[in-house]
Amino acid sequence: MRREFKLPDVGEGLTEAEIVRWHVKAGDTVKVNQIVVEIETAKSIVELPIPWDGVVAGLMAEEGDTIDVGVTIIAVDTTEEGGAPAAPSASGVPSGAETPAQASRDLAALADDMVPKPPAEGAVEPGAHGSPAPKEERQAVLVGYGVKTGTTKRRPRKQPSRGIAANPVANPSRVEVDGPPSTPSEEAGAAGAGVAAAPGAGPAKSGTAPSRVAVLAKPPVRKLAKDLGVDLASLTGTGPQGSITRDDVHAAAQAPAEEPAPTTSPRREERIPIKGVRKATAQAMVTSAFTAPHVTEFLQVDMTGTMEAVRRLRTMADFAEVKVSPLLLVTRAVLTAVRRHPLINSAWDEQSGEIVVKHYVNLGIAAATPRGLLVPNIKDAQALSLPALATALAQLTETARAGRTQPAEMSGGTITITNVGVFGVDTGTPIINPGEAAILAVGQIRDLPWVVDGELAVRKVATLSLSFDHRIVDGELGSLFLADVGAMLEDPLRMLAWS
Repeated sequence: MRREFKLPDVGEGLTEAEIVRWHVKAGDTVKVNQIVVEIETAKSIVELPIPWDGVVAGLMAEEGDTIDVGVTIIAVDTTEEGGAPAAPSASGVPSGAETPAQASRDLAALADDMVPKPPAEGAVEPGAHGSPAPKEERQAVLVGYGVKTGTTKRRPRKQPSRGIAANPVANPSRVEVDGPPSTPSEEAGAAGAGVAAAPGAGPAKSGTAPSRVAVLAKPPVRKLAKDLGVDLASLTGTGPQGSITRDDVHAAAQAPAEEPAPTTSPRREERIPIKGVRKATAQAMVTSAFTAPHVTEFLQVDMTGTMEAVRRLRTMADFAEVKVSPLLLVTRAVLTAVRRHPLINSAWDEQSGEIVVKHYVNLGIAAATPRGLLVPNIKDAQALSLPALATALAQLTETARAGRTQPAEMSGGTITITNVGVFGVDTGTPIINPGEAAILAVGQIRDLPWVVDGELAVRKVATLSLSFDHRIVDGELGSLFLADVGAMLEDPLRMLAWS
């Protein structure tokens, strides 16, 4: 039985995904739960397993294609109703498939084959439906693939060094193009190889004028080439004595256009498709910026105490297996400040007309990745010990940079931290993630002059910036929360006192 696997919704209401990488090809044997494809949604890269044993009948989408949820992406011949699946031939085309010449003479049948067959009754696997395997004498042609072409390939047109002079009127089965002069002996050799003049044609003449190179092709083939826009002189024939056949013309017409020769001058413009993470991020930021009234406050903090605490934590056995950075103490300070000011960890519910205060913290950490900005979150971060929080931060960052963050890990965030300091930036005005009330940005930590006990000293200083939704958080609450975070980073012992 032929079963078709449809692209499922792997997130929360996602409508499309991009095919990133296929792990199988037509003719491969697959097992239940074998990973066959990687897709990129608006949130992450996800690996999809196949739910059946069988042989891959064909791939319905290519790498780089964006596919809607519910569209078939792979077909598998299973052994469930009808014995073993049809084995592919050595060329990769299922046995019984039409040749290119046959397909070209039966365009109507080809169109019929490209229409997916109706599902068989009782096929209920999620993301897939089944249909009886096509009859052995005729295999369906996969959408977007067509039948397998021959080995003929287009090659750049070039002027041959030798030619065959002939009378175009005497031999109507060849098309002639200009070429360099040929010798009588070459003409005789060509004739001996099977290039015969029509009855009544005189001997070929030699001279100093350029002769013409004969391209062997029957009149119907020449007409077909003209109709399809194929230059016969650019083909290498596979017929008798190198003649051009209909299959050669069809193969050339179906071949992708040759890439133009690269130029040395740089491109003046480049167009990048808006899709995947970048598209989702753009939509979320526009929604946030034009829905929640943003207010941003700034605070410079003496981080010398935090840097000393980080140095000491790195020497402890509890942190031997994880990376300890200033971000660890920033996250602990934010979690402690949330406990002191719960309203900062809430959401605006427009539909119900309520503010939803969340007594748990799914702490979002903005991570820059090759795919764009991701904001996975640590679930119930308020319940973690400091070593467990350090481990969670390390795992979150590693997974995000590897492009393996799952949609569930980026949903349900309640408050976010973004560390712009790693890019050498002092501060910024971060945009709140939709569904949250605040986001804290941490700038770079650098040496600056600072007044300590009335004396000027060089200290480790960073700038914090807090953006909040002014519908929920007023200036007083935002200022108190930011001041508490700053106080704990100046004196990390306050985290113990306020926890």
